[in-house]
Amino acid sequence: MAKSTEPVTIKKYANRRLYNTGTSTYVTLEDLALMVKNGEDFVVYDAKTGEDITHSVLTQIIFEQEGKGQNLLPINFLRQIIRFYGDSMQMLVPRYLDISIENFTKEQEKFRDQFSKTFGVSGFGAMEEQVRRNMEIFDRTFKMFLPNGRPDEAAPAAERSGDLDDLKRQVAEMQKRLDRISDKGEGKS
Repeated sequence: MAKSTEPVTIKKYANRRLYNTGTSTYVTLEDLALMVKNGEDFVVYDAKTGEDITHSVLTQIIFEQEGKGQNLLPINFLRQIIRFYGDSMQMLVPRYLDISIENFTKEQEKFRDQFSKTFGVSGFGAMEEQVRRNMEIFDRTFKMFLPNGRPDEAAPAAERSGDLDDLKRQVAEMQKRLDRISDKGEGKS
């Protein structure tokens, strides 16, 4: 039997129970996590209002996994994400994270091969390479929103060094420029 291309509908009731309309059974967050791991697509709707609450349920699954001691998200990463809420760059973060995790997923098999070949010998070279590529994508994305494509003349040195502090400084400088552009735009109104 061929897999359906339509996502499975899950309904969440007021009593917090989740109902899988595809199998006509109640499911748990763990069941939904297993569906995600198996590549099964689903959407979650509030049974009373019909509102799509998939995002909050997926976030809840992550929260539950992190609470069980399966800490996948480093504290610094979580802090950085929180800092982006309400920031003018907030609109870029979801797409950047999507692209990064998509690339990571595509490269996953290469990572596994690399880890099995080099684990204990040269460390995590493949992951470091992916992080470097992700940072390059992130840098190019930010540069698209700058007038000259560069935050300042120090950018070439930062690109050569790959230093995280330089990248943070660049982001801060970009933020200042965006704030100035935003202030100028508001002043014209």
